[in-house]
Amino acid sequence: MSVNTVPSINFYSLDIIQEEARQLVQKGVVSRQQPIYTLCQYIPAREWVCVEYELEKCDFLLRDRIADLIGREQWDND
Repeated sequence: MSVNTVPSINFYSLDIIQEEARQLVQKGVVSRQQPIYTLCQYIPAREWVCVEYELEKCDFLLRDRIADLIGREQWDND
């Protein structure tokens, strides 16, 4: 498995997709301004179909920004 891919799982809920996207943003691997379809580089191809389905079900478009997917970041020290 490549270092820049998420672990292989069979089900992607919106929460899981958002968390994976947050982690990639925090690591600096992707930018909040990039389109959601950028995430396909880090999710196994056979599982991307499930991710795409879940995103569409939740009214996200692949061209939407990752920032729209993950929402505002929460800071504990505010």
